[in-house]
Amino acid sequence: MSLPNRAVLILLLAGGALSVSAQTKKILVMGSESLARELQSAVPQAHVVAVTQANVMQEIVDADGFVGDIRPEEVRAAKQLKWVQSMSAGVENFLFLSGSNDLRDSNIVLTNNKIVQGPEIADHAMALLLSLTRRLPRYLAEKPNEALDRRAFDGIELRGKTAVVVGVGGIGMQIAQRAWAFGMSVIGVDPEDKPLSPFLQSVVKPDQMDEVIPKADVVFISAPHTPLSHKEMGAHEFDLMKEHSYFIAVSRGGVYDMNGLVKGLDSRRIAGAGVDVTDPEPLPKGHALWKFDNVIITPHIAGRSDHDSDRMVGTVKENLARFVEGKPLVNVVDKQKGY
Repeated sequence: MSLPNRAVLILLLAGGALSVSAQTKKILVMGSESLARELQSAVPQAHVVAVTQANVMQEIVDADGFVGDIRPEEVRAAKQLKWVQSMSAGVENFLFLSGSNDLRDSNIVLTNNKIVQGPEIADHAMALLLSLTRRLPRYLAEKPNEALDRRAFDGIELRGKTAVVVGVGGIGMQIAQRAWAFGMSVIGVDPEDKPLSPFLQSVVKPDQMDEVIPKADVVFISAPHTPLSHKEMGAHEFDLMKEHSYFIAVSRGGVYDMNGLVKGLDSRRIAGAGVDVTDPEPLPKGHALWKFDNVIITPHIAGRSDHDSDRMVGTVKENLARFVEGKPLVNVVDKQKGY
């Protein structure tokens, strides 16, 4: 049967590939058999087909869209690609770290899952901070002794403290909301102009970080990793941090200077740190950061929750339907800026 007006959805999987008409639109998607069924059900006018790594290069030649991690050689092989959908919020591997400008400098529309992972990442950021300020690691370490010492408890109250959130996009704004709910004053750092928000006392540009970092009782890093934000929280900024302040990182490890953090912890000026992201990642054995008992390290899992998959797939469903119908896509990335 001829399908000249139907979109064909091709899933990059371990399974085989179905043959498609040369005239049929193609959308390549990285996922699973269950995702294929879910997308097919949600967008019945699309035709879901599975392909493998072995044949994706030949299939992408006449593809119109791609969902998932796309490689530079796949971009170069595509002759009519119009849309790439990232399953994550971060797109630096597509645009900056691959050593290729093919996608960034093309007319291909890139969309991502920004904002979608905000709730769980913001929860994780606050969990890291609260674990440190309420001294939970100490009691977890004492638990095997079946006896807990309450005499030396010196917990920190968040109410009245100041938080600086570096990167107040979809994730950072939700961190700001939670910090505000705990009674904190929140200062944002972002290159973009932000609308008036009850959760933000003020927002400054990145070149004004030196003015606000000394005010912070906690610095949250939630900025995307781009060439402009690389090591944005540098050794100099760590030197400016208030004595006994905290540092929390939940976006990308490349946005902060690891040596600067270690130096601040070694000097005991920084009271503690919670990092879900590091550079390098995973953090290698023997790295200096492992030695601090006032540092909580989690393995880049802040974006995982019991609802994150539904929301991420929901973005794909929405954009797939819009792409098929010729409507504007959601969560469009500015490819030159990287977010």
